[in-house]
Amino acid sequence: MTQTQECCPEFDPKPWDKITHQWDGRPFLFRTIPQIFHMPIPWMYRRVLKEMWERAQALGIATDRKEFLLLAYDPSPWKSELYLAVTRVTDQPDSVALSGTYVSMVFDGPYSGVPGFISIMDGYLETMKKKSKKYFFYYTTCPACAKKFGHNYIVGVSEV
Repeated sequence: MTQTQECCPEFDPKPWDKITHQWDGRPFLFRTIPQIFHMPIPWMYRRVLKEMWERAQALGIATDRKEFLLLAYDPSPWKSELYLAVTRVTDQPDSVALSGTYVSMVFDGPYSGVPGFISIMDGYLETMKKKSKKYFFYYTTCPACAKKFGHNYIVGVSEV
């Protein structure tokens, strides 16, 4: 891929920064992958993401590229859960729906900044008199596109 080709769509932080989302059965494909101390294994992450995207396309439920959303939740240092947004729930076992109230906040920094981003979000949620039940993160671009765009936006999405 050349430097001018688009891999990841350029991310617009406005619809995600300090926004409350009410999801009522928002559809996703779900997978778990191993990781090491909360660090994804790059080749495995790429492979699983590619498989999930191809599965969504084969099922006819893939979103438009500009609507791409992949949430990651780490229930332990050894496992990550990935949620790929799709257009509808199916009868497949990897099809899930998320419902509830979620607050999102946009950060611009490295993956290693996530613990600090959680702390900042906790403070923001406190001003709203809310507390996080679960944190998801949306890594908006691959490293090459983050470099090309000059931003490494990471969206924290907290279920409240």
